[in-house]
Amino acid sequence: MYEVYNTSKIYNHIQLPHSKPPFPEHKASLQQLRVPELANPKECGLGGEANGDVESRNKRAVKSLYDAFNSKDVDVVHLLLAPYLEWWFHGPPTHQHLNRLLTGAPPYDSSFKFAPLSIVAFGSMVVAEGYDEGRSVSWVHAWTVTDGIITQVREYYNTSVTVTRLYSPEITSPSGSCQNVWESKLSDNKSVPGLVLAL
Repeated sequence: MYEVYNTSKIYNHIQLPHSKPPFPEHKASLQQLRVPELANPKECGLGGEANGDVESRNKRAVKSLYDAFNSKDVDVVHLLLAPYLEWWFHGPPTHQHLNRLLTGAPPYDSSFKFAPLSIVAFGSMVVAEGYDEGRSVSWVHAWTVTDGIITQVREYYNTSVTVTRLYSPEITSPSGSCQNVWESKLSDNKSVPGLVLAL
């Protein structure tokens, strides 16, 4: 069983056991997700990646995580998530589906499926958005991917989320010191709270 370290009402550390080795059939797909650890990755053409390459790899990691959730592939989940996952939650306590999925905490509802309708990446942050029609629940996950490992998730239910890129004083933009780069689409027609994530 997983352990959850609750440090406030909306913030947890989830400890995942990483004791099981991956099944052989998963090794090929996992090698595509992660860059091997090399003393000098530039010599192998892996260093100095364009930001789009990193973002593409981070999106693949998050998509693979959702695929593993839905196929109940625990080994792939363990390989993609850091042993201590930082988890932030905003929404009704009854909608903590991701926490219950990862920890097995009751009341876990196995009928709830995370099927993202969109996944976008902004550097190390990958944002996924989905909707559960039967429950009339929209959700947004903002994952942080570090060196191919998912280290943090911010989870929002029935919340309008806007991702904003903040600029330093040296960089100016036409709209001032910040620019909206993504907005959730699935909560547009509802009266829901709104939050801004800053990059």
